[in-house]
Parts: sequence; structure tokens; C-alpha cells
Amino acid sequence: MRPYEVMYVLRPDLEEEHQNSLIERFNEMVTNQGGTIESTDIWGKRRLAYEVQGLREGCYVLLKINGGPSVASELDRVFKITDEVVRHAIVRLDK
Repeated sequence: MRPYEVMYVLRPDLEEEHQNSLIERFNEMVTNQGGTIESTDIWGKRRLAYEVQGLREGCYVLLKINGGPSVASELDRVFKITDEVVRHAIVRLDK
């Protein structure tokens, strides 16, 4: 299993309950694909470096996981089709 660092930005206008359900859904995807979650760090609402989709701020979430390449590719696929995700980045860490 490889270590990954996943950063994604959710829309700032989401209710906290909906935001938490999305975070839980993404965490469940990792475990269902055979990966493990080291930590989930919710940074909260922060200003974006530049305007994205008409938004100036977003809710940042940092996720550290271990898993195979299929876990990362599935997360990437789901992030792309989820309207609430403004931006995302998945980085494989060196051991």
C-alpha cells in the first residue's frame, strides 16, 4: 500500500451537516476500496488563492490515506463528478 495525501475544497455555502456527510462518504469510499485512513483534518473555511467557479472561499479538507492506485483513481473520478467539490489534488508521498 502506498501513502497518499488528498486535499479537496468543498463549496463554502454547504450546511455543516451536508459537509460532514460528504466527508464521511469520501472516507467510506477509501475503506471500501481496501485503503486505510491515517487522518482526516478539516481546515474549515479559507480564502482561495483565486476565484474558482465564482467563489472566493472554500472549506478545505486534508485526508491522509494508504491504499493502492485504484483507491486514488476512484477518489479522483468521484471528485470530478461531485458538484460540491470545487478543487482537489491527490499526491503520492515518498516513503
